[in-house]
Amino acid sequence: MGKVKPRLIGDTEVEEKQKKEQKEKSKEKKMIKKKDVKFDEKIVGVDRDRPIPEKKEKPAKSAKTPKSKNVGVGRDRPVSKPRGKHYQEARKMIDRNKYYSLKEAISLLKKIKLTKFDQSVELHFVTDETGLKGELELPFSTGKIVRVKIVDDSVLSDLEKGKIEFDVLVTHPSFMPKLAKYAKVLGPKGLMPNPKAGTVSMKPEEVVKKFEKGMLRWKTEAKFPLIHQMIGKISFGEKNLLANAEKFIEAVGKAHIKNAFIKTTMSPAIKLEMSK
Repeated sequence: MGKVKPRLIGDTEVEEKQKKEQKEKSKEKKMIKKKDVKFDEKIVGVDRDRPIPEKKEKPAKSAKTPKSKNVGVGRDRPVSKPRGKHYQEARKMIDRNKYYSLKEAISLLKKIKLTKFDQSVELHFVTDETGLKGELELPFSTGKIVRVKIVDDSVLSDLEKGKIEFDVLVTHPSFMPKLAKYAKVLGPKGLMPNPKAGTVSMKPEEVVKKFEKGMLRWKTEAKFPLIHQMIGKISFGEKNLLANAEKFIEAVGKAHIKNAFIKTTMSPAIKLEMSK
């Protein structure tokens, strides 16, 4: 039994006062209960009498390896596709640990037949510095058709239209002021005539004949100490290829060449012996 508070009978004012106090106390109790329930629901999300469910951890997603379009060897890149049958056969003919003489290497390239078309023979050098460049006339033609033009009004008109249909541009000094307008286009392509390259001359016709005979300009790559040069076609005689190769090596200078390779367009590279 709960405690019973005595009432004063006959005194209406006191009775009403007691009733009001009881109502207010009952209201306060109800409010406290409601707050407790709301507080529990907010934190737990369930009623007091129900057990709290355990949170289930989501399984970790398996990491997908990113697909790469680049083909090459490395951890982040897929393994390159195997070479063709003919290339594999050619590779077996070359001793990777051996340094061949020029004569041996050219003779070996002649025996390697990968394609039906007439492949180019190329020299590739790793040099000791960038910025190396020069020009020379090879003993024999490389087989490449060099388009040489002398600057005139028609060439200037083509340049205005964005047409570049030449490999070498030769000019008389009188045209240099007019060509200055196109320096930003011709310069990066290595086509801007300049006296050091011999493409600015009082007798441009004679310069054209030199380039048509086989005069070529060479230089290292802009950012890397590498030189790549075509010296002929595989169908050429061994003597012609040997003479062109020796002349080009002499022009670059053996002292500047750290590593040298010779190959055709589609063949594996052959290491060259570079005795100083």
